[in-house]
Amino acid sequence: MLDQLRRMPTVLTADELMDKAFRRASKITKDGNGPLDTKKKTALAKVTASGDIVISTLNSYLEAFPRLEKTEDFYPQLVDLLVGLDQLKKSLGAINWAAYRIEKLKNGYLSMIRRAKNIERVESLRRGFYGRLSSVINQIAPNLEAINQARDVMRQLPSIDPNVPTAVIAGFPNVGKSQLMALLSNATPTIAPYPFTTKGIIVGHIEYRWQKFQIIDTPGLLDRRLEERNAIERQAVLALQYLMDIMVFLIDRSETCGYPIDKQMALLESIREGFPGVTIIEVESKADISPPSEGRISISSLEGTGVEEFRELLIAELLKVAERKGCATT
Repeated sequence: MLDQLRRMPTVLTADELMDKAFRRASKITKDGNGPLDTKKKTALAKVTASGDIVISTLNSYLEAFPRLEKTEDFYPQLVDLLVGLDQLKKSLGAINWAAYRIEKLKNGYLSMIRRAKNIERVESLRRGFYGRLSSVINQIAPNLEAINQARDVMRQLPSIDPNVPTAVIAGFPNVGKSQLMALLSNATPTIAPYPFTTKGIIVGHIEYRWQKFQIIDTPGLLDRRLEERNAIERQAVLALQYLMDIMVFLIDRSETCGYPIDKQMALLESIREGFPGVTIIEVESKADISPPSEGRISISSLEGTGVEEFRELLIAELLKVAERKGCATT
């Protein structure tokens, strides 16, 4: 499905679509047996060309968009969150209506042009079709804009393979998730000392011998109910729900992230309750400015302390997942 998203063409605006159709039609001339026959053949060709260009363009949009339903799967859920599947379907339905309507108009005007008795009537019908064609296209102008915006969003979706063992990095904003992601994988996320640095899901890969693993950096999770979360936070929840084999939960004991340790622990506990049975690796970040506690891995992404040891532990856990999924390589 993601390959189909990547191949979606740019959607023309209503003005661009009309310009494309009328510019092509304006170049057409036909010879006939006398002035009336020449006018008819030229008008018939112009109406056919302009109508067919619009119809084929609209149909290409309908064919390009993947059929998405609100299923329990990562991509449909993410598209619904970012774009709104109901609104997208409504816009695609309007475009389908327009293609059908223009086909009927075209056939009707072609029939009338063939029966016309004089040049003035032929020219009037051609102009009439152009006007009706423009009217239909203008009616779906908002829908064309909507599906182009959806296309731009959908083409930016991360490439994720649900069959590859996946670790999700989670925790409050500014605890060091993006920095750890950059050290562990081949991804290069934006890193900055302010909350919600990560504006979407970032996917990186860890390669170990012949095995590949996915590691995902999520937006900061806040300790709130799902319906109270914003769009960025919901992306993180989706990542956890549909992609996670292992969770890496980062804890900032220094509290320089802006969240006290008791709130961080409450979030960890709520995640444990929400995802029973999932392996959670608790990691204390910023070891360069806060002393470690008992029983947890402690790392400093800034100085590199403990990162390699943690990487080895994470790979060992991901290899166990690969064995369970039957995708381990030897």
